[in-house]
Amino acid sequence: MVQSGAKIIIEELIRQGVDTVFGYPGGYVINIYDELYKNADRIEHILTAHEQGAAHAADAYARVSGKVGAVIATSGPGATNLVTGIANAYLDSVPVVFITGNVPVPMLGQDSFQDIDIAGVTLPIVKHSYVVKDIKHLQHTLNEAFLIAGTDRKGPVHVDIPRCVQLDECEYDPELKLPATIKKPADLTNIKAAAALIEKSERPYIYCGGGVAAAAAGQDVVALSEKIGAPVGMSLMGLGAVPHSYKLNLGMSGMHGRYASVVAKSEADLIIALGVRFSDRATGNASEYAANTSVIHIDIDAAEIGKNIRPTVSICGDLREILPNLISKAPICHNDAWLKRVKVLKKEDTPPSGTDFSPQNIIDQVGRNYGEDTVVTTDVGQHQMWVAQNYKFEKPGKLISSGGLGAMGYGLGAAIGASIARGRKRTILFTGDGSFGMNLNEMATAVTQQLPITIILLNNGALGLVRQLQTFFQEKRYSNTTLDRKTDFPALAKAFGAEGFKADNLQELNDALNKLPDKRPSLIDCRISKDEKVLPMIPAGGTVKDMIQ
Repeated sequence: MVQSGAKIIIEELIRQGVDTVFGYPGGYVINIYDELYKNADRIEHILTAHEQGAAHAADAYARVSGKVGAVIATSGPGATNLVTGIANAYLDSVPVVFITGNVPVPMLGQDSFQDIDIAGVTLPIVKHSYVVKDIKHLQHTLNEAFLIAGTDRKGPVHVDIPRCVQLDECEYDPELKLPATIKKPADLTNIKAAAALIEKSERPYIYCGGGVAAAAAGQDVVALSEKIGAPVGMSLMGLGAVPHSYKLNLGMSGMHGRYASVVAKSEADLIIALGVRFSDRATGNASEYAANTSVIHIDIDAAEIGKNIRPTVSICGDLREILPNLISKAPICHNDAWLKRVKVLKKEDTPPSGTDFSPQNIIDQVGRNYGEDTVVTTDVGQHQMWVAQNYKFEKPGKLISSGGLGAMGYGLGAAIGASIARGRKRTILFTGDGSFGMNLNEMATAVTQQLPITIILLNNGALGLVRQLQTFFQEKRYSNTTLDRKTDFPALAKAFGAEGFKADNLQELNDALNKLPDKRPSLIDCRISKDEKVLPMIPAGGTVKDMIQ
């Protein structure tokens, strides 16, 4: 059958299983939006307040639903407004297809109105990029885009479609299937070498990253941990992959990791790294990180192996395939002295004492009000690290946060996408006044969509994490980190049509949590001291010997 390019785009989205697409209309996607209007009973479009909000919402929607997310934006500023969201999805390996309109093909590169080489702009931050200049290639390109986004190490794909291609017509095949891709099996050559390292080790440590959560391999990690007598530590992206309640789970490691997790990793004679990138926040001084430690690195992306830390043994492939093989070959190890040491470290890992209305107590209070199935989103800053340190995640995929990019302003868009992915269920957003101020316009979207999002605003009147660095390393010269804003956040929430509360103690917080509406977002303004710190902390480029507690 003959269809227009705009019609083909919508039909392909539906055929790829997309039931929700996020975006913002404009002149060079007007025909696509016309087809969305005609097919509103088959695919839902979520209109956000800004394209960046659409990108973050689709990102979180993909993480929570397990599907490939989808975004539509117009050319020029509409497309460039997506860039932060695309970069965030790229660095956190999130599958999202970003579709942008553009000027007609003859006008490309002519400095036409809203003509931007957006494919050139986004090329370094996508898995793959397309500019479709001929409608005959459109259907195949969209199929390939979804395939690439959702397979192997997942990530964003960008498809730029000039308006003339949206208007042109060609034959459309509703049964089109790409040639079957043959999944490359894991290279198990080094399984025996890994098992031999484990047998030799007296102090093994399992380090889990986002790859464990993405592969849903947490049960295998626990089985390996129990068999070889190894504690488990997490990267930020790995939190929840292994239940918080598991007796050998030491929590997050790295710059702002839990004390027990950081120290145990530094004392280990073997690190078994699963689905991690060994980023600078995880390693500190890379030259000293594993100087006296053997490393087994297992990852689906061969480019990550040896990029930052050279492993003793590496295995490339899917953790779901590799871990059962490693478990079967690994010896039973008791490591009683090591586990006794780990137990001591856990006892020493006590949160810093503070006021009754400390960030740690606020997070604990919120956690006790919600079940383990609740999704928690965060912005970026001190509140993000406090959540990572203190919230008790029992299941994978329940923490949605900007890990690699560290994008302030991510949280509210992410909370919208996460709530919609869960059938508009209750979702929590922990944010700070600095991060929240960046994209609070998406409150309009949350209200319009009637989403029960609980916004816990840890309001310290400062850019807290940068202020903390200024305290420790800039002799308390607080250059432009004291916000001193007069915003009444509860009143602002009400102006948007949401509910707003203030809480100055745990009782007021609990009272507010028990008054939340079911079909509207709510903001609870929790005033905390600007001098609250995220501790422990290893300075950038430092080691455990430089830890500030």
